[in-house]
Amino acid sequence: MVNTKVELCGLTLDNPVIPASGCFGYGKEFSELYDINILGSFSFKGTTKDPRFGNPTPRIAECTAGMINSVGLQNPGIEEVVTNILPAMKEYYTKPVIANVGGFSVEEYAYCCERLNECDQVGIIEVNISCPNVHGGGISFGTSPAEAAKVTAAVKKVTSKPVVIKLTPNVTDIVSIAKACEEAGADGISMINTLLGMRINLKTKKPIIANKMGGFSGDAIFPVAVRMVYQVYEAVNIPIIGMGGVSSAEDVIEMMLAGASAVQVGAANLINPYAAKEIIEQLPTAMEKYKINNLKDIIGGAH
Repeated sequence: MVNTKVELCGLTLDNPVIPASGCFGYGKEFSELYDINILGSFSFKGTTKDPRFGNPTPRIAECTAGMINSVGLQNPGIEEVVTNILPAMKEYYTKPVIANVGGFSVEEYAYCCERLNECDQVGIIEVNISCPNVHGGGISFGTSPAEAAKVTAAVKKVTSKPVVIKLTPNVTDIVSIAKACEEAGADGISMINTLLGMRINLKTKKPIIANKMGGFSGDAIFPVAVRMVYQVYEAVNIPIIGMGGVSSAEDVIEMMLAGASAVQVGAANLINPYAAKEIIEQLPTAMEKYKINNLKDIIGGAH
């Protein structure tokens, strides 16, 4: 009998499969299709201090082996999540959940994390630093080691929960940013967020997405994600949640060999709402095929 349990920032997960933020909402719709308590955990929709309608439409463009989205962090705001959504979640999900937080200033990140610190269901706070810094000329927090460290340090001051920093791949050197987050107190790294992509409509000869560019995700980015997880694993001593194009049990194993302690499944959920369930069901068979008895023994095994 194989063992799929893994440890992540002090939590024991039944398996390493975690639906990614923005691809699973708050879990309610999926809970009507299957018992989502089979998941290791899930990362809920990126939450900001104030409610956001998001970007203008169209927001989605199809690609070969992937998709581009520019939803723009549409969410009801932190107060609604803490006051109503998390209490209601107890009816359909009983395990610790991962709370994904977005922000446009260091103060906003800290405010949201402080509010989430009071929520007993939240096991880990995942801080998305791909947001544009409104006080720093609009450049993403995640493209600068110094800015990434600032957010990490500010968040760590206001919460006792494990903090995992979600990194953007749209940088020259992701390793230096991961190391800066670790030095500032991060408990883990989550990677990779979407690559920047674009499509043009040949009939109108204009960009398909109203925002022109958006986040490219799906099967096509998997090799990039594996490479970046591999590089960061060699440089830090904190756990990594790997993601980017994961759509099978074999992908989970490959990502863990690169150095991930757990694995998020993103765009695959939008193609097949049972994707995470099927990966969990296929994992024991894949482990037996590759002679793996204990999943956590293979973390970083490719190094």
